[in-house]
Amino acid sequence: MSVGIKVRDKESIDRALRRFKRAVNRSRVLRIYRGNMAFTKPSEEKRLAKEKAMRNARKRRHY
Repeated sequence: MSVGIKVRDKESIDRALRRFKRAVNRSRVLRIYRGNMAFTKPSEEKRLAKEKAMRNARKRRHY
């Protein structure tokens, strides 16, 4: 999964770098990379998924 941008005509490097950073954040490349840096036990993944489901259910109940 690679993210890239093309520098437009007469666009400063700072602005292009800002667009690139925004594209990286939107594609969640860094989040996936950091998640793969350390091993998480399957039981931990299940617990986190259950907590996330509870939070989402609680949010949906209020609407």
